[in-house]
Amino acid sequence: MDHRNLNPQLQPECRPPIQIPNSLSLRTPMYHHLRLNDLAKYNQFDAEASSSAPEEGIVNELNGADSRAVQSNVDAGRYTVLGKEEGNRSFTMRELLNELKSGDANGNDGKEVDTPHSQPSSEQQIEQNSAAMELINSVTGLDEEGRSRQRILTFAARRYATALERNPEDYDALYNWALVLQESADNVSPDSSSPTKDALLEEACKKYEEATRLCPTLNDAYYNWAIAISDRAKMRGRTKEAEELWKQATKNYEKAVQLNWNSPQALNNWGLALQELSAIVPAREKQKIVRTAISKFRAAIQLQFDFHRAIYNLGTVLYGLAEDISRSGGTMNAKDVSPDELYSQSAIYIAAAHALKPNYSVYTSALKLVRSMLPLPYLKVGYLTAPPVGNPVAPHSDWKRSEFVLNHEVLQQINGIEQRHFLPSLSPKSRDEISRSSIRIEVPNIISVSACADLTLPPGAGLCIDTIHGPVFLVAESWESMDGWLDAIRLVYTIFARGKSDVLA
Repeated sequence: MDHRNLNPQLQPECRPPIQIPNSLSLRTPMYHHLRLNDLAKYNQFDAEASSSAPEEGIVNELNGADSRAVQSNVDAGRYTVLGKEEGNRSFTMRELLNELKSGDANGNDGKEVDTPHSQPSSEQQIEQNSAAMELINSVTGLDEEGRSRQRILTFAARRYATALERNPEDYDALYNWALVLQESADNVSPDSSSPTKDALLEEACKKYEEATRLCPTLNDAYYNWAIAISDRAKMRGRTKEAEELWKQATKNYEKAVQLNWNSPQALNNWGLALQELSAIVPAREKQKIVRTAISKFRAAIQLQFDFHRAIYNLGTVLYGLAEDISRSGGTMNAKDVSPDELYSQSAIYIAAAHALKPNYSVYTSALKLVRSMLPLPYLKVGYLTAPPVGNPVAPHSDWKRSEFVLNHEVLQQINGIEQRHFLPSLSPKSRDEISRSSIRIEVPNIISVSACADLTLPPGAGLCIDTIHGPVFLVAESWESMDGWLDAIRLVYTIFARGKSDVLA
């Protein structure tokens, strides 16, 4: 979670000051690599045992813990280790340690046979390994669980150090060792004044850098490297050094997305890094960076419609943009969205995140603060240009700009502002009469929503809502407005598909 509060200082005639709860990041590495964040759940060691116990003892303890360790939860704790020869292979940690132990048993009493890829160990490599091991050995867990976890990390680090001494160009070992260093940094007490955490992260960054130099297509390394850089930046507050680190993090997230475009997690974290960077750079650069962050969150949602973290983060960044524009005295130009509209958009995303995860206290608190910014009893109200009912290919001159409202059940065209206010109180018969003379799209009937360009549509940002009864074409007032409609309709349908419409209601 990124600890960033938004502190509004609006004019009296605007909205009262509120604080939006912190944006949410995806701290845990997400992709094909050795994940060590949940080891204590599956591998419990004797808290009093020495961290320097022989590796055989560690493996035996894991074997003896089989009845209480893995059992029916094997799939919940699987890890993936990169391997050039075998490809990606999943392990439980107990299996991984057994694999490493049996590797020694089959390797001529622990001595690896030379291969065409092996290289003699160099003094420089040994010196680097010793420095990294010294950092890892300096970490002690806060409790029994932390100490057990750190023992496993130390054991893994020794293995990767040995592999690198045999072959300094083993980028798999570099990458996995970087993960071990990064996870060890999480074991350092947050109250500790020791620079060990930053030193561990710095060493992890060096190994990520070397791994990506040897294998430039290692997208997971760029992703986790960016997380390590971000953690270092957070330690430095709003300083020039932090600014440079955030810029490095954004470049690494960009590289990770270039190598794996289908990654909503990387896009979400990229947006958060940009959001943090925008709080440090000069004011003249801030809005451009914020708008780029908005595009990353939106792209993440388009890849995964129920990605509640990105949905919530988009709400917070839109709220922050509304604050900045309000303080500056208005929009930059006539084409910009007004602060009131940005506040309303922000509330839509926060309400959607809450509907998807109603048990998250952060979302609940945020919704209480922004609920009044919604056009209740609707989620979204705005204008779209629509054709006459039943005639989607009517001449452009027959298309009319009219008001539409969206709630958890329907997207409804409203002919007259006064009708919008009275629509919820009308009888079902009266609503049916209105629906026959206007466009009405039931949420359960929606198949897809997309932007479109067609010569049969009037000029502008075309919007196609495909339903079980056929497509409905509308035109938004701007491309930015169309993005808002696209997201709102998709989110409402996603919430319906997840069975959470009652929460949104």
